[in-house]
Formats: sequence, C-alpha cells, structure tokens
Amino acid sequence: MNPLRMLCVVACLLGATLATPNGGANVHKHHFNSVASNGNPSNWVSPNEIEQLPMLKDVTLRRLEDMTSDEGATLLDRLYHLGQFNRVFQPSYTPEPSQVQGYIVGERGQKIEFNLDNFVQTVKRQPNFGNDEVTIFIQGLPQSWTQVQKANHKLVDAYVQRYNLQPYPGQQSDSSEEQTPKRRQQNQQQDDTKTGDLVVIKLGDLIQDFEQYVTLNVERIGEIIGNRLVQLTNEVNVPQEIIHLIGQGPAAHVAGIAGRQFTRQTGHKLRRITGLDAPKLYAKPESRLTGLARGDADFVDAIHTSAYGMGTQARLGDVDFYPNGPSTGVPGADNVVEASLRATRYYAESVRPGNERNFPAVAASSYEEYKQNKGYGKRAYMGFATNYDIRGDYMLQVNSKSPFGRNTPAQVQRGFHAVHEPWNNQHQQKNFA
Repeated sequence: MNPLRMLCVVACLLGATLATPNGGANVHKHHFNSVASNGNPSNWVSPNEIEQLPMLKDVTLRRLEDMTSDEGATLLDRLYHLGQFNRVFQPSYTPEPSQVQGYIVGERGQKIEFNLDNFVQTVKRQPNFGNDEVTIFIQGLPQSWTQVQKANHKLVDAYVQRYNLQPYPGQQSDSSEEQTPKRRQQNQQQDDTKTGDLVVIKLGDLIQDFEQYVTLNVERIGEIIGNRLVQLTNEVNVPQEIIHLIGQGPAAHVAGIAGRQFTRQTGHKLRRITGLDAPKLYAKPESRLTGLARGDADFVDAIHTSAYGMGTQARLGDVDFYPNGPSTGVPGADNVVEASLRATRYYAESVRPGNERNFPAVAASSYEEYKQNKGYGKRAYMGFATNYDIRGDYMLQVNSKSPFGRNTPAQVQRGFHAVHEPWNNQHQQKNFA
C-alpha cells in the first residue's frame, strides 16, 4: 500500500475513534472544501475514499489532463490536506545547482546555455548585459510535456520580440513612404519596445513526477538562485532595480524565496516578482513561513488561473489577479493542467508589443461583486503593464481562445465594467468565490 495512504487511513481511523462519543462507530464525512473550518483528518475525507487514492507515482500530468477540472481539483485537494497531517510530505527534493540548466537569449535569439554553478561566469561573457531590463523566467513544469513547452515558448518568444525587436510573424520590412494605419501602428509599437536581457532557468525539467513536485525544497532552491542574484549585482554590476523574476507554478515560490534571500544578503529588494499560478505548498519547513509573499520584492503580483486546482486561492502578492474569479479553471481550459498554464499564456500575450492592455481588471472582493458592477478602486491591467501602485484582489474576464485578453481600449466610461462584454453562460467555469 502507498505509505501516504496507509498513514492517512490510520490517522483518520484514530481521529474518528477519539472524536466520536461511541468509540468510533460513526465516521463523520464532510466535503473536502470544509477543511478550513475543521482540522480533524477524518472530516476531510473518509477512509474508503483514501483507499481509492492513487499511488503517488501514478499521479501524472497525463492523469490530471484525462480528468475534468473538478475531478482533478478534488484529487489534488485530498492529497494536499491528507499530506498536511503529521507532515507526511517533507521538502526533501533539492536538485544540485549543477543540475539546474538554463540559457540566456542572445542578441540574435540564440541560446547561451549555463547551469546555476556557472551562471554568473556565463553572464560576464555577454557584452552589454544588464544595460536595461533583466527578466529571469523560472520554469516550474517539465518541458517534455507538450502543453508546458507550448506555453513556455509563447512567453520566451514574446520577450524576444519585445527586447530584440523581432518582426511580427509574416511581417516584412516596409521602406515605402505610403503605409497603412495598421502598419504605422505596428512600427510605433516596435519603437516603444525596450532592449533587455532574458534569462530562462529550466527548473521544471528536473520535476519528473508528482512526488518531486510536492517535495521540492523551494527554500533551498530559492536561496541558491537568490545568492546567484547577489553575485550578479556585485560582480556584474547589474542593478537590482532592473531585475524582474517570473516564476511558473512551484517556481513562483522559488522566485519569492530568491527575492527574500537577496534582501537578506544585500538589504535591498528586487524590482518585481511575478507568480504564474503558484500552487499550494504540500511540503513546508517546520515553524517557518515559506513561499511567495508580499514584500519579497518592491512589487509582487500573482495570476491565479487554477486557484482550486493546481494553484492556490491564497493571496500572495501586492496584487492578486483572478481571471473569471477564483475557480478550478478558466474558460476554454478542460483540466487543471491546462488551466494552470493559462497564467503563462496570459502573461505572454501581455508582453507582446501592443498587447500590454489586453487584460483590463477591476478591484473586487469576489467574482460575483465584479459581475454585478460593484467593483471599486482604480482600473488596472493584468500582466506586463501592471501598475506598481495597485493593491488587493482584481477580477477580470478572459476569452476561451487566443487572443485571451478582451483588448479594451482606454476611454471615458460610466463605470469600471462598461468595457466588458457579457460572458456566454455556457462557457462560464464553476466559481467558488
């Protein structure tokens, strides 16, 4: 039997015996979403349901993709809450720095490879590195999976276009004096881009199964990356004010720890950290807060696209965005894996020149409040162009297919919600807000 399953069965039976007046003749069963109000493991899920849980090695991205969003969310939720009892999961998986591979995108779009041991030395050999912006994307899921590879490629390609002024697909240079308004707009968008450096850390490629996913030592990996950033500022003279960390999935927590470590070592904060559907932390160090949190950088933003699935509904940043509200997924995503990766796809779309304001959002305490036009505060844009002075929870609507953003032009409105079209009910996801 799965050791986790055996331990949790015993725990639930013991908890039920101690909790019931008649010596455990009746095991109380509650819906898994009631965990916040009841700490007894026997009230999270019944022993019979525990027996039906798969072995850890059988929990794969393929299995989660074959489930509906609600089925996948239920499985992950049960594993998470059962894992919290007696700290079944420990943060024991720590890849060596030499194992963590990555690359710098060169001026011609080429990949300049490194590992965390020789990262700073590799940077030193790059002319003009750190003259403008430095974006570091920490991947959190294995690229051997097609959906992960596609989402990551979209984000990297968007930054290549923004930083290196790569032409739009199918676009040719136009030296003629006569240009269409659309072409003039595209040229202006390219003129508005900035130069910058993109670094990709492929941490996700070292997460091959669910056990490694839940036992990843985000503290240690984050500290290692944070120390490399300290070297980057000390030895390569890259100012911390131009560094932006982006973490995908569990790497969002790694990015938060890296920012925290940088501050501990230098007394300064990185400019920005962005979390792309950060998950629940299954394995946590004892007596210590961990994971992405407000204060890990001058500005921390988080995008939650599978809050009740692979992600977490917890507030993590200065501002937390919930497309279509806290839910197991988002429109067009058939499972929790696809839903989680939508955060990467949304952010990538916002990076492309001209798309910075594709995702207008409104501050609201719930999705119902948002839909009833009761949002408050200033309007903001999710993604690349997020204003650093906004705070709180922001709600917005998204499309089921690319382009995902509503792409609303700025204009005078009667209210914050005048720009949003009613969402087709048949595409709406189930919301728990």
